[in-house]
Amino acid sequence: MRTSLRSTVAALAVAAALITPALAAEIKIGVLVPTTGSEATYGQDMANAVQIAMDELNAAGGGDTYSMVVGDDGCDPQQAVNAATKLASSGISGVVGGYCSGATIPTLKIFGDAKLPMVITAANSTKLIPANPGNVFMINSTGNDQVAKALEVFKTKGIKALAIVNEGDAYSQDLATLAQTAFTGAGGAVPSFETVNKGEQDFSSVVTKIKASGADAVFWTAYYADGGPFIKQLREGGYTGLIIVGDGSTSTELFKLAGADAAEGVLALSSPTPDFLPNAKAFADTYKAKFSNAPGPYAALTYDGMKLLASAIKTAGGTDSAKVIDALQKSDFKDGLAGEIVFRDDRTLARSNFIVLEGKSGAWALAQ
Repeated sequence: MRTSLRSTVAALAVAAALITPALAAEIKIGVLVPTTGSEATYGQDMANAVQIAMDELNAAGGGDTYSMVVGDDGCDPQQAVNAATKLASSGISGVVGGYCSGATIPTLKIFGDAKLPMVITAANSTKLIPANPGNVFMINSTGNDQVAKALEVFKTKGIKALAIVNEGDAYSQDLATLAQTAFTGAGGAVPSFETVNKGEQDFSSVVTKIKASGADAVFWTAYYADGGPFIKQLREGGYTGLIIVGDGSTSTELFKLAGADAAEGVLALSSPTPDFLPNAKAFADTYKAKFSNAPGPYAALTYDGMKLLASAIKTAGGTDSAKVIDALQKSDFKDGLAGEIVFRDDRTLARSNFIVLEGKSGAWALAQ
């Protein structure tokens, strides 16, 4: 009788365990972005986008709740290493973010050693690819895709001679070198290839070289903080050719720094921004209501990055890093604002997401 009773109790306990839902977990996600320094506008924008994604995930229920720990990389490699080290030891289950490629690259080993899945939502230098330990996934198209889009523009505009200006960092130098190789390979000439210092105030010597080179277009591959003053001085110096900027200069702050007149007609290679994504209206409205300003260029991708990571955690049945990384590699994510996310074997986005914008009356519009 006692044995039978014990067996019955044990069976009831097993049945109860099978029907009792798993305890809810608080899942902390690291957000690596610059919240200080010249690129802080972009970084805070990305952190805001993660917060909106987490608010929605938490409101949807399902047990687990998400919270974030922000690591300020300052768009500086050493500061990024310090921020990543702190994040890796803070109990996080994954990382979203990465804006400046030069600051992001040295963090990959840290997150790799910690076996943390990472979704990069802005940084896109091709130098990130060989530095990937296997846990990192890029949802912004790479510099190769950006250059392919640039070549389409140059061909359409009939550009024969191109001046290229970069700042020597991992992002802008990579994009500049890729552009030079591709443009000359297509039969064009690059009579002026210039490297300037970050924070440069006086571009007069570069303007003189570009004008003397006979270039009928200028490609600025660095960030908006210096791109604005460069464009202003280029126009003030009498240069009248086409100006095109890379995706690091798509902030509307460019118009304030360059002046609306100087930036009129400037073309920009851009990742998919909320203003030009049909599915992003509700997100943009929520963003404006919560933060009292419009979402920036990388807000949609960063929102998608957080949702993608959460989806992978759900597929993996928890935060086991190997299972989450495997789920990310096999992703066929169709719920993003910026379109489907599927990865190549090298963990880069399996399509190009670049669009072309044009400066019109102090704002960006889709180029015709």
